[in-house]
Amino acid sequence: MHKFLDRACKLYYEGKPLIKDHEFDSLARKYNYKKVGHTVTDGVPHNFPMRSLQKVFNLEDAPDWYSDPSWGEVVCSPKLDGAAVSLLYINGRLELALTRGDGKVGKDITDKMKLLVPNKLNFVAEGIIQLTGEVVAPKEIANARNYAAGALNLKSIAEFACRRIQFVLYGAEPNRKEYWTHEMDSYGHAGFVTVLEAVDYTYPTDGIVYRLDKFSKHHMQGFTSQHPKGAFALKSDKTESVISTLKKVVWQVGKSGRISPVAILDPVKIGDAEISRATLHNISIIDELGLEIGCQVEVVRSGEIIPRIVRRVDEDTEHQPSEYDEWQDYDSEC
Repeated sequence: MHKFLDRACKLYYEGKPLIKDHEFDSLARKYNYKKVGHTVTDGVPHNFPMRSLQKVFNLEDAPDWYSDPSWGEVVCSPKLDGAAVSLLYINGRLELALTRGDGKVGKDITDKMKLLVPNKLNFVAEGIIQLTGEVVAPKEIANARNYAAGALNLKSIAEFACRRIQFVLYGAEPNRKEYWTHEMDSYGHAGFVTVLEAVDYTYPTDGIVYRLDKFSKHHMQGFTSQHPKGAFALKSDKTESVISTLKKVVWQVGKSGRISPVAILDPVKIGDAEISRATLHNISIIDELGLEIGCQVEVVRSGEIIPRIVRRVDEDTEHQPSEYDEWQDYDSEC
């Protein structure tokens, strides 16, 4: 079985999967298969190892820090379903880009990634910085994950340039800020699309990532040979949705100072939970989804945990620009 999973793993990272993700996860758990990625024979070493995330299928199995407030704020972000890539900047210039490979060694794709990311950082960045993220394709493309991963294997740069793909940033080493959310914001200002933006509305996801926001607390958890202990991925095989009414929007402020809008809904049931609030990520989502007070919306629980709005149901209704004063109901939460 391990030989089969080795082959399935290799083909998955090449964008030609043998089986579905949840089937692979099920077999990996059953046969205690923990290998991540595949060895690249003509590979180049990553400057920092690209560790995977511990997978959790029920929050009852989450690490102790998840439910212990003494460890500080826990933040979540979508787990994008694409192809992981590392970018190596030396003195602010992009010098090397690699596929994930086995996390230690990857394939050189610098010529391709120079078309997707800033070739020079717009801030003083002496020394070495390794950025990590996901190359993804829009949801409406059939087999979007395979489309994105397959693009990295193309021999033709011209053909690659025509692909509808995007690099989304989620990590940086060494850290330049005190908090992960602040780090992502800083790279967002440097021209990167980051996972803190509402990318899960555009690109496919296969779970939710939870992490300790403060880097010092995150690093105190330590690392295994495969993953950091200060973060994990909540995975789910299904997503249930319901229709509700948007009553108002409030604004919550996390401990790190990040402000984000939250939808207040008519209470509805998803599974065994009553839902009355849903994340909106940022103000642009309100306009992108055409949301207005009183409209009908479809709500899902991402990873069966986090409620979020995925669309306005009466999409044929012409949307008028909202008066932002209507949304300014501030609600500060920790």
